[in-house]
Amino acid sequence: MIYALVTYLLLVIVYSANNLPYSALSGVITGSMKERNSLSSYRFVAVMVAQFIIQVLLLPLAISVGKGDKAAGFEKVMLVFAVVGVICFLVTFLTTRERIKPAKTQKTPVLQDLRDLAGNRPWLIMLTLTVLVFITLALKGGMNIYYFRYFLSEESQVAFLQGIGFDNLLNSLSNTFDEEAFSEFRKPGSAPFSTSSIVSAASTFAMIVGILFSKPLADKFGKRNIFGIFLALSAFCLLVIYFLPNNAVSTVFTLQTLHGLIYGITIPLLWAMIADVADYSEWRHARRATAIIFSAMIFGLKVGLSVGGALATFILSRFGYEGDAAVQTESAVTGIRLMVSVLPGLIFIGGAGLLFFYSINKKMENTIEADLKLRREQNV
Repeated sequence: MIYALVTYLLLVIVYSANNLPYSALSGVITGSMKERNSLSSYRFVAVMVAQFIIQVLLLPLAISVGKGDKAAGFEKVMLVFAVVGVICFLVTFLTTRERIKPAKTQKTPVLQDLRDLAGNRPWLIMLTLTVLVFITLALKGGMNIYYFRYFLSEESQVAFLQGIGFDNLLNSLSNTFDEEAFSEFRKPGSAPFSTSSIVSAASTFAMIVGILFSKPLADKFGKRNIFGIFLALSAFCLLVIYFLPNNAVSTVFTLQTLHGLIYGITIPLLWAMIADVADYSEWRHARRATAIIFSAMIFGLKVGLSVGGALATFILSRFGYEGDAAVQTESAVTGIRLMVSVLPGLIFIGGAGLLFFYSINKKMENTIEADLKLRREQNV
């Protein structure tokens, strides 16, 4: 246990040290805001593909590789992931170039950077929006399995799985891996787990499709406008789910998939807009501060995930959730439904409302980009 704790803490520290400059790269690889839209879209298509693999294929892979022994399977699969990850980090290091650099005369005192941040309203709005988005993701993501287990009827989920040919899919996949790899999906009472997995897979795939539309829409209408509109539309999909009966499994599947498609359009925009905020700071203060802007945003991301996870636990306890109970009280089920739909939807709407006060619209993007390009050419 001590070994596991120490190595996990080291992993988190090293990952944070790696992830911050990696996230900030989009702000220094290019000064073109359109190219950043493209970079961010490519990045998050890859992120969603990885998420799909983890959510859908990791458990079958581990069971298959471990010949039924989950522990041995996870050890081998994670070893492969670790080796591939290190190789990808090295390739990224060796093949990327920072083209946007601070002026040679610029000094970077931390206190001055913090003062610049405090007076940077677009940054304050994006920080708040980042916290809200990740509170929502933690809140909704952690509650989905509870929603399928305790609210949607098992009979309706079994009928849904039969209707989409889930057994045939399992048989086909079992021929690729082995029968043991998908045994978890065949056990009695596994319908909520299976349905949740199918819905999650469909939503993730829809997010990938949505990401593909992000760049052309942002290039035409501006990142701020597209982010706000599609965040509000994705919230509407979530709010509708609250009013569905417990046998509307197909409708839940449709709404969650539609939510994934619409929300996917916003995913690359968050990080592209943070890079724009770094440009805005340089444009206004004549000082480049990409690293501290991105580090503050990643801090906001961590705060959002932490608050969202803690909030989910707190709300469950307030509504009377019992962890070992096979059937939850009506109050507990109501709390679960609220956290899957109403609360995330309202938070998303609040985030979309914040963007009314975000001043970097498409016209300002063009002005900032042109002015900074001229300054950098003069400083060469």
